[in-house]
Amino acid sequence: MEEEIEKALKILNDGGVILYPTDTVWGIGCDATREDAVDRIFKLKQRDDQKAMICLVNNIRMLEKHVEEVPAPAYDIIEYTDRPTTIIYDDPVGVAKNLISPDNSLGIRVSNDLFCLKLIAKLRRPLVSTSANISGFPTPNSYSEIAPFILNGVDYVVNLHREKLCAAPSTIIKLKTDGTVKIIRN
Repeated sequence: MEEEIEKALKILNDGGVILYPTDTVWGIGCDATREDAVDRIFKLKQRDDQKAMICLVNNIRMLEKHVEEVPAPAYDIIEYTDRPTTIIYDDPVGVAKNLISPDNSLGIRVSNDLFCLKLIAKLRRPLVSTSANISGFPTPNSYSEIAPFILNGVDYVVNLHREKLCAAPSTIIKLKTDGTVKIIRN
């Protein structure tokens, strides 16, 4: 795993795009602070740049660094949820402008995948995580279902967990700074 982390880290630090396993599905990712890399992912996925992508962080401290004000209920959701949960926060900071939704929000998940945790810790910045499919097409259930177009469009494919079936995509919750909660995807 350490060798794969180092290979992926080099690509990310050079502004590249990787394909990697997460705690949910295979993800296309880049350094979330690099507008040029984020733009490459939008183009690769043939995705409207007004459609949001999410980021992974490795702990609460990194989350707090990239959200102006983390609403109090977020801490309980992160601690007590029994499945991966992405929370959409208002007023993200310190990330690429083209990653932020038109309503000034961003989905962020504290990952629980060991590879992701270690990679993000070494990167020291959030990692974009969007499903490994062309926009509008089904999310692949395994590495073997990822389209060649996606495989050939990234700079590096992490060589881990290629035989595993993916878990369900994360739950997505929009959490306003006033504490209002809206379930986007359960």
